[in-house]
Order: sequence, then structure tokens, then C-alpha cells
Amino acid sequence: MQNIHRQTIIGGVAILLALFLVFVAIPNWVYAPSNVRKLVLSPLFWPYALALLTLLVGLGLVFTGMRSDERLEPDPAEMPGGFFRLAIMAVIMVIYMAGLPRLGMVWTSMLAFAATAFLVRTRHPKTALICAIVIPLLLYAFFAHVAGVAIPQGLLVRLP
Repeated sequence: MQNIHRQTIIGGVAILLALFLVFVAIPNWVYAPSNVRKLVLSPLFWPYALALLTLLVGLGLVFTGMRSDERLEPDPAEMPGGFFRLAIMAVIMVIYMAGLPRLGMVWTSMLAFAATAFLVRTRHPKTALICAIVIPLLLYAFFAHVAGVAIPQGLLVRLP
């Protein structure tokens, strides 16, 4: 195991994931109506595009790993509190999913963005808070008012 490069392992997993998506997951679980005229609007387009990008990144990582002289260390140093932060991130995700029907996508995304920024101990907390507020509002304004796409609104607070 010490002679295998970390990039090669990650790239191999990415390639397997991309192949699973292309041959099993997307054909069996993504429904696409046959009357979609534009390819970009098809529900199949973006999953296949992401699977292709995952495959390309995986191939790049395998290629980089095979050319690298760096080897995996037998016992990589663990980051203190890493598993605790991972558990907190899982809690944030569960709260995000539970908060979507109540607060809506915009407000829940603001809270999740801010919580994640402070979880990873950002060096720029003011910028993170500004981005946590501005980015979801700008995305809402674009999709709801320019693109005409309905953004899920909550039961408690509604945006115009």
C-alpha cells in the first residue's frame, strides 16, 4: 500500500464513480421526457456532463499519481478534531434538509453557508457573512426574476 500514490487511489475511485453514473445511475434513475427540444434543457444533460468531468478528473489524477515520486506515508498525521468537524458537517446537512420546507432555499442556504464557513474556521469571517447573505439573494433574484425558475419558498418567510 505504501507504493501506491494517493492521487492514483482517488483517481481510480473517481473513474469507478463516473462509470457507475454513466452506465447504471443515470440511465436507471434520471427520467427525461422525449419531447425536450434543446439538449441543455434535458434532465440528462447535466448528470452526464458531471459524470464526464468526474471521469476526466479521475484520469488526470491517475496520470499525475503514476508520474509522481511522492509516496503515501505509512501513518499520515491526523488533523486534530477532524472527525468531530465531519460529524458537525453532517449535522449541518441534516438541519439544512429539515429547514428547506420551513424557511425556504434562500434563507436556509444563508444559514448553512455561514455555519460551514465558521466550521472550517475561515480567516475572513466578515467576508464569509457578507457572501452568505449576498450570494443566495443574488441567485434567487436571477433564477426567480430573470430565468423564471421557481425557487422553493418556506412556510415562514417568503421573498418577492
